[in-house]
Amino acid sequence: MSDGSEEAGAAPESKQSKDPGRQVDPKLLEFLVCPVTHGPLKYDRAAQELISEQAGLAYPIRDGIPIMLAYEARELGS
Repeated sequence: MSDGSEEAGAAPESKQSKDPGRQVDPKLLEFLVCPVTHGPLKYDRAAQELISEQAGLAYPIRDGIPIMLAYEARELGS
């Protein structure tokens, strides 16, 4: 997609690694879902986040590892 987001099979900025060279395994993305809604996630490569539009949360990716904890997620729009 042109906005840097990709669909995945179904994030605090100060601690987050925003190294776009570090990528999440695409096979892993096929299996991940939002832990709150169990819905699909969008991969935002530029922000290094997995976005759950249903939950309104962005889960950070640090050093290529998705942090799938609701308390670590950033609320969308904030």
